[in-house]
Amino acid sequence: MPEGDTVWQTAKRLHDALAGRVLTHSDFRVPQYATVDLTGRTVLNTAPRGKHLLTRLEGGLTLHTHLRMEGAWKVYGTGQAWRGGPGHQIRIVLGAGDRMAVGYRLSVLELLRTEDEERVVGHLGPDLLGPDWDPELALANLYADPDRALGEALLDQRNLAGIGNIYKSELCFLLGVTPWLPVGALPEDRAALLPGMAQRLLEVNRARPVRQTTGLPRKDLYVYGRASRPCLRCRTPVRVADQGDGTQERPTYWCPTCQSGPAPAPGTAQRWRERYPRPAR
Repeated sequence: MPEGDTVWQTAKRLHDALAGRVLTHSDFRVPQYATVDLTGRTVLNTAPRGKHLLTRLEGGLTLHTHLRMEGAWKVYGTGQAWRGGPGHQIRIVLGAGDRMAVGYRLSVLELLRTEDEERVVGHLGPDLLGPDWDPELALANLYADPDRALGEALLDQRNLAGIGNIYKSELCFLLGVTPWLPVGALPEDRAALLPGMAQRLLEVNRARPVRQTTGLPRKDLYVYGRASRPCLRCRTPVRVADQGDGTQERPTYWCPTCQSGPAPAPGTAQRWRERYPRPAR
């Protein structure tokens, strides 16, 4: 799932391509909006809100999209081949002059009055990359349910908006605790660091083509995606297990040596162990 920095980059691409320009092409490829035509309207801006995208148009309209697991917006120039996926995955095409913005696999696509935006994003906590960022409120939101596992609390966009599975695993590693540690058990000194650390990670990565959390050459992430490979600090094999209620695939990575706290429930790591067996010694 795209995380806050990726959504920010997507919003910037859409804004740079369309903002201040009159739409000359409008093609909704979903039944609900099949007859809607936005041509002739000027695009005012595209703004990210957590993992949501809000493209505002003159006349008080907002196009609300969400990338979820596999969605993407691509911007193409005149004559450039569209390479975001097969045609049947396209949900919307917006064109302005020599720029064409194509939305692929958008599971959330709706047109609403701009004055009603709070209906779709009002539930979100402080946005790590937004003007409303409030570290104290974000921490208070996390502590509102002290018995909840830290990893799950970080993913809850009502607490703070923008963290996905990658940053969840990396933040827990940097804090030295497992993602299954209850929020209330997080040592105070590390809890105080959490909001600022999360915000800095997303902020430095929003301008990077490749996300990096380590500061090490050719080693981008500490634990995410490194199942069975040596921890970059202690060389212990990194582990992976599911976290959450099981309704979504949430592979969660951690180092059992560098991170203290509870381990996942028995059985949640089994299928990942089969997929990423430990190398023979």
